Amino acid sequence: MTACIVGWAHTPFGRLEGETVESLVVRVASEALVDAGVPARDIDEIVLGHFNGGFSQQDFTASLVLQASPDLRFKRASRVENACATGSAAIHQGLKAIAANSARIVLVVGVEQMTTTPGPEIGRNLLKASYVREEADIEGGFAGIFGKIAALYFQRWGDQSDALARIAAKNHKNGVANPFAQIRKDFGYEFCRAESEKNPRVAGPLKRTDCSLVSDGAAAVVLADVATALKLGKAIAFRAAEHVQDFLPMSKRDVLKLEGCSEAWKRALASAGVQLSDLSFVETHDCFTIAELMEYEAMGLVPEGQGARALTEGLTGKDGPLPVNPSGGLKAKGHPIGATGVSMHALTAMQLMGKAGDMQIRNATLGGIFNMGGTAVANYVSVLERIK
Repeated sequence: MTACIVGWAHTPFGRLEGETVESLVVRVASEALVDAGVPARDIDEIVLGHFNGGFSQQDFTASLVLQASPDLRFKRASRVENACATGSAAIHQGLKAIAANSARIVLVVGVEQMTTTPGPEIGRNLLKASYVREEADIEGGFAGIFGKIAALYFQRWGDQSDALARIAAKNHKNGVANPFAQIRKDFGYEFCRAESEKNPRVAGPLKRTDCSLVSDGAAAVVLADVATALKLGKAIAFRAAEHVQDFLPMSKRDVLKLEGCSEAWKRALASAGVQLSDLSFVETHDCFTIAELMEYEAMGLVPEGQGARALTEGLTGKDGPLPVNPSGGLKAKGHPIGATGVSMHALTAMQLMGKAGDMQIRNATLGGIFNMGGTAVANYVSVLERIK
């Protein structure tokens, strides 16, 4: 391990009236420094995760973080982007700076403001994270892409509508306990399973309850090398942090296997020296319920084509052997693109500190995170453990 999370901050996710990318960035940056007990003058590097893709007129946003404190002026600051895994990409950039001994303390911020963009533009902006040459004309935007994947999965492994509804119901039930979640309502399995006026079909077999939300929000973490972290109030160490990038075109891959996800998990567990069964919980990238179902298989929880078993056997429930998305996931929490990966790390750190409130998993010691960009193109897995 080369670095630890020593502080964090998190806004609510949702339609945040009166906020801007700038105000969200400044808010979480300021709060994370306070939470870490680190003065702004001690920050060596700043990394901002911001997808943008047309959502904000203000591009070139790295320097917005400096406005959290005059003492951040003249600090190194960069913006990174890797589709829906942008937040984790920012965290990895910070980890690399610490591992290279070019920074001792790094401030990482993730942000997105999406709700001020008209609906049709949202779909077009998100499709920029696909292989435009072949996939830009798929009807329904990214919902259409994952709707197509779901239809192919159903064709290969049978109708999985029950499993998708169970995932949606599980994550919405978990989201009730998350004070940052965009939707804090337990819809129940029956509502999520049935197509209705309030839960219409969106793309392929996917209904509205199968799709993550258009959101505004921000999160931040402060990273420090281990020696520095142990002198501060808390230290959540990275047992592993792995990044695997796959081909962009879906035509070059079997999209039902999420091989990049599998490889990232394989490397992370080996690096951490643990097995999947050693983890206390996982926060995984449920941009659509079909993604979470397939991720059960990709992480090795169940064999290929048997994702539904994880639900029928209660493996991923909050009281199960491996709770998945105790935060409610992207499904209930929301998915402000650049903030999502940072949010996952912040919420996992809260769990490991025993500070997750009603979301808390009992006796949580090891937390796993999977953040995905595109259709398992950018794949990031972290394994976190509290050491102070």
